[in-house]
Amino acid sequence: MNRALPHALVIMLALCAQARAADENFLPKSSPAPHGPGPVKVKTVSITPIPPRPEFDISAAGDANAPFSAFQRGAFLDAVRLAEIRADKNKDASAMTLLGELYGEGAGVAADPQKAFEWYKRAAAAGDVNAVFALGIMYLQGITTPRNKDEAAKYFRRAADKGHAAAAYNLALLYVEGQVFPQNFAEAAKLMRIAAEKDVPDAQHALAIFYQEGKGVPQDLKESVKWLRRAARLDHVPATIELAIALFNGKGTAKDEVNAALAMRRAALKGNPVAQNRFARMLQAGRGVEKNTIEAMAWHLMARAQSISDPWLDDVFGNLSDDDKKKVEGIVRAWLQSKAAPNT
Repeated sequence: MNRALPHALVIMLALCAQARAADENFLPKSSPAPHGPGPVKVKTVSITPIPPRPEFDISAAGDANAPFSAFQRGAFLDAVRLAEIRADKNKDASAMTLLGELYGEGAGVAADPQKAFEWYKRAAAAGDVNAVFALGIMYLQGITTPRNKDEAAKYFRRAADKGHAAAAYNLALLYVEGQVFPQNFAEAAKLMRIAAEKDVPDAQHALAIFYQEGKGVPQDLKESVKWLRRAARLDHVPATIELAIALFNGKGTAKDEVNAALAMRRAALKGNPVAQNRFARMLQAGRGVEKNTIEAMAWHLMARAQSISDPWLDDVFGNLSDDDKKKVEGIVRAWLQSKAAPNT
């Protein structure tokens, strides 16, 4: 790794030099005329004029979807105007919630958390479940209001009772934490299931761990693997690692080292150092994948760069020939420069 860094720096400097050279080549240049000064040729650049902004169509506010359509296409100012009209004229709770989002994010208007809070309050009073959840988050994080987990829990409960997935997940975490309520894994598992069924991957992973450890639910390794698979399909990295381990060990599912290696590699490609270390071990041992020491050491060095130590793999790397070490460092260098998968 140490030898890779100076080389990477040289390449970065070279790229910067190329960029400067490209800038210099773009600038107009003149050369002395044979018989005194003459006209200088200047490179011209054509600029496509920006079309004028269409006038705001107030009649569009008659459509309940108009503020959201404007938001989705990036016309945030129009989204604000349309939502304000619908909020005031139609008492549209969804438009009020959208205004809370726009003021909270500073999209189309200057960011104003206090106004966001006020719009969410109006929307929640009008029955919008997303606004109820948003207020829970604001109390949980202490945005424009003192941080208050008890108040947050009330809003999460209101939203969760209406089937709001993210609210159910956050409420479940409070039951796991055991500060607002006495710690209650059974209640947490019920809430996690609500969120998991609606494809909240964090909830799916948590529910899988509950089944794996028998917390709040009877221990059931097959049920655990089922939820790990669902979360892994949504690219949840910790769940993908857990699934790879279950497949490798045959816990809750048929033993399948090939698919275990594929799952671990997927997680490793996401940059997770634990997955990079485990995949390096699989490559070195030839378990689920053809043995490849050079590639294994490349993964090992990337995991080690993120503070994952492994004395066994350190010894393997230390015993490589100088030529093989250069190959490994070349793979790592290519990874750092291009983010390409470290395949040999």
